[in-house]
Amino acid sequence: MELLKELCGIHAPSGNESAMTHFLLDYIERNKSTWKNQPEIYAGDGFQDCIMLKFGTPRTAIFAHIDSIGFTVKYNKELVKIGGPRTIEGTVLVGKDSHGDIECELLVIEDEEGREHYEYVFGREIDRGTDLVFKQHFVETGNHVQSCYLDNRLGVWNALQVAENLENGIICFSCWEEHGGGSVGYLAKYMYENWGVKQALISDITWITDGVTDGGGVAISMRDSGIPRKSYLNKIIELAEQSGAVYQLEVENAGGSDGNALQKSPYPFDWCFIGAAEHNVHSPQEKVNKQDIVEMVKLYEYLMEKL
Repeated sequence: MELLKELCGIHAPSGNESAMTHFLLDYIERNKSTWKNQPEIYAGDGFQDCIMLKFGTPRTAIFAHIDSIGFTVKYNKELVKIGGPRTIEGTVLVGKDSHGDIECELLVIEDEEGREHYEYVFGREIDRGTDLVFKQHFVETGNHVQSCYLDNRLGVWNALQVAENLENGIICFSCWEEHGGGSVGYLAKYMYENWGVKQALISDITWITDGVTDGGGVAISMRDSGIPRKSYLNKIIELAEQSGAVYQLEVENAGGSDGNALQKSPYPFDWCFIGAAEHNVHSPQEKVNKQDIVEMVKLYEYLMEKL
């Protein structure tokens, strides 16, 4: 879990993912010699802060977004949400501006009509445009791991585990997912036009709900705000049965992912969201069952071999 802890502590809110990009490129360079197969690495000009790893002759791509939720400093101490963070009074936020490091608190203010707005409490004015994120407090117990930004650093971690033994496939680290997306369209274009890849797995983290339980295995999402193509979904579930991995089926009417962006792209991609479920979504204390993480890696490895 040391790698996961390090990933969760990297400052990379939507639109400012470069620190995560640099970390991943360095990690890949240092570790790829121990992987079963060596990938071609696509990054830099034309990819913004995204990264693609191509292994062998790919048929399927894993998408894992590297950005997180957070806040942007506006004017007069006001904060604007990046994505949909939980807004809990007193939450500690961290960042850096031209004057140095920042560790401040979130203040929640409600107007006469019940609408909330947000400010920071700090000993000086923070440069406008500075982005702030939750301060990390990483806790590992026998059964669980807890930290800010398990969504989606755990999805990134899962993709890196799969990379160690992947023979054929693409691993794609995308940006902006938490704030509406924007990178998946051109990433899909590149892999479809260059290698004919048109099916995807979305390595992301979902929610504990009435129907998705802690310790129930990795969740295969049959739908959220987007609906994957049923014939592809049925194939995923059939392979999941064969894999021996413990899984559960999710049906929701809200939430979204890089899969939604793929569905709206002009390319004929099939996709399915598959991920462990967490407590305390979009809060500083997201918590995931470690056995569900094990099952997530197991299912991804099998699917990337068989799809």
